[in-house]
Amino acid sequence: MDDIVDLVSRSDDDLRALIARLEAEEREISRRRRILHGELDILRAELVMRLQRKHAQGESVISADDVEGLSQILAGKVPAADAQSPGAEAGGGEDAEG
Repeated sequence: MDDIVDLVSRSDDDLRALIARLEAEEREISRRRRILHGELDILRAELVMRLQRKHAQGESVISADDVEGLSQILAGKVPAADAQSPGAEAGGGEDAEG
């Protein structure tokens, strides 16, 4: 980010080199993100397959703890530790007021 602050003093060649470096970094980040998404898809598919196998064998795929947890969430009684999870901020927080 410091490279962007001092744009005026940079030559055209410096700017082109900076653009090329940042584009390469962006491609690497995108590649890594696609790999992570693929890994997540594989893990989710495995979990679904296991749940379907349990269901087919007559096992319950939802435990009493799952039902209790869902009941607590629906009643608005989410434990404090869960409320601070990374996804909890998506709905808005202090930054969302402005």
